[in-house]
Parts: sequence; structure tokens; C-alpha cells
Amino acid sequence: MTKDLSVGAGAGLVAALLFGVLLKATALAILLYLLAPLPILIVGLGWSHRAALAAVVSGALALALFIAPSLGLAFAAYLAIPAWWLAYLALLGRPKADGTAEGTIEWYPTGRLLAWVAGTAALAFIAIAVIASPDYDTFRAQLTAMSRRVVQVQVQRGRIPPPAQTAPTNEAPTGTTDPSAEKPAEPAAPQAQGEAQTGEKTDDLASEVADALATVAPAIAAQGLTILFTFYLWAAARIVQISGRLLRPWPDLPSTVMPRTALLVFAAALTLAMVPGYPGALGIALIGAFSAAFALQGLAAFHDRSRGRPGRFALLAGLYVLLFLTQGVAMLALILFGIADTALDRRRPKPRGDA
Repeated sequence: MTKDLSVGAGAGLVAALLFGVLLKATALAILLYLLAPLPILIVGLGWSHRAALAAVVSGALALALFIAPSLGLAFAAYLAIPAWWLAYLALLGRPKADGTAEGTIEWYPTGRLLAWVAGTAALAFIAIAVIASPDYDTFRAQLTAMSRRVVQVQVQRGRIPPPAQTAPTNEAPTGTTDPSAEKPAEPAAPQAQGEAQTGEKTDDLASEVADALATVAPAIAAQGLTILFTFYLWAAARIVQISGRLLRPWPDLPSTVMPRTALLVFAAALTLAMVPGYPGALGIALIGAFSAAFALQGLAAFHDRSRGRPGRFALLAGLYVLLFLTQGVAMLALILFGIADTALDRRRPKPRGDA
């Protein structure tokens, strides 16, 4: 056990170093920062959850003592504790009641693990938000300001069109005989007024879009974090499996099905999202996180149902190309597919084969 703790402490220092380089704000620093949870997950899956917990403590203390206490707290809440928790869940097991020949341990189902990945991602986002801005109004103002900058950039690039400008007309109606109609109108004042009205309309549009973007920002952030946590868990398990230290057999990933309680959590999140303050932000984050989880399950179901079919490689390749070309539009279909897969649970019998 002492060896596990020392290995975990070393992994925590490596994770803290990867997390701390984000302060340099360079492209390489951001890339290294994205790898920060991997050392904790690796020791958690390859040694024990106690080693991962030692990594959490050593990494958080190192950042708190040498950089800033708030940074150590952010590291623990946003990445380190979620990594330890997911490694702990992945290694949960209980003796099989039937004692089959394949083994005596029934490991934690990957579907439940995927649901916990989504819930953990939503909680991690809210935790880092509370640490950064304990007052929700301040947090919302920061989100709105960032969203407005994003909208302004999109308007400048032409991706968000400004409202159509209504130019003032100085022409007299056709057929008029009034000599005063032939006098040139003063263009300065009407033109300035038109430009002012257009500027106000553009500002109003930008404010509305920025406010909407700030509202859904927790869902977008939690959605991306769910996908990242899933990738981290898969990558760490593969690394540990290659080293021969993985403590559980490799699961059949295409057969992943979340329990139906995930649908209840999703429905509760829709209701919670209407509550003001951080509880509402948690509901929005849960909606985004479980949307990503249902999309991943839909992808797994597509892999599962295509097993043994002719042209399977072409079908899967076409799906991934479609996801790339539509820039996430096809993700909605995967989300609905994953929800239906969870609600109906009508997977056909699975033949043995590669995932």
C-alpha cells in the first residue's frame, strides 16, 4: 500500500505540473493542460483508487503551496477529484452469484459508468464556477461578457448577419409638380439617424444572442467535458492495459447501455433548469452532459447493431464522416437514438466480435 501511495503522489505532481502550465497561455500549454487528468486515472486504474486519491492530495497541495490556494482548489474540484472518482467506479466489482467459468467478479457496468461520467462533468463545471465566482450574478455577468465578445467576432466574420439597414429616401413621389420636391434634401441628418438606428439594432441583436449563448453555456461546457472525461477514461485504460496492470477485463464497449434512471435524471434536469441561480445552471449543465452521454450511447448502439453485417466498415466510416461534415447536426440524431435505446432497451443478441 505504501508503494501505491508513493506512486500516486508522484502522479499527482505530474498532473499538477500539466495543470499549472496553463498559466503560460500558449498553445503548447493548453495541450499539456488537457492531459492533466491522465496520470491520476492511470494510477487509479493500474494501482488502486487509494493511489489516485494520493495523487489528488499531492497535486492540489503542490499548486496551493507554490502558486495559489485557489489554483489548488480548482485543480482538485475540476479535474483531480473527478478523475479519482471515475477510476474508483471503474474498478468496483462484486462476486458473481452464479460463479461462471469466465470469472468470479461482476464488474461495474459501463452503462452506469457512462451515466456517472455525465453527472461528474456537470458537477465539476458547477464546482469550478462557484470557486471562480461565488456570487451567481457575477458569474452570469462574466458569461454574458464573454458571449458578447464571441458574438462580435462572429458578426465581424459575417457568420451572424447584422439587421438589414433601411436607407432613408429623399425622392419625391412620381408625378409630383411641387417645385420644392426638386430641392436636394439635406442628407447628413437622415443618414446619421439611419446609421444610429442600425447601430442600435445591431447592438440589440448582439445582446440577445449573447444572452442566449450565456444561458446555454453551462450545457455546452458540460457537454464537452463529458466527452473529454470519456476519452480520458478510455485512453488511461488502454495505456494501463498495454502495460499489463489493468485490474479488470476489457469491457464490451458497443454493448454500453445506460440505466433508465438516466432518463429520470435528464427529466429532472429539465425541471431544475428553470430554477434561478446556480441550481438552474446545474440543471442546464446536466442537460448538456447527459445529451453528450446519450450521443455516445447512440454511437455505441450503432457499432453494436452493425456487428456481423456486410459493409460494416463502410457504414461506420460514413457515420463518422457525416458527423464531421454536418458539424454536430447529426449529433442530435445520435442523442435521440441513445435516448430511445435507453428507454426501449431492445438490443439484439450480440455475437462475439471485435468492438
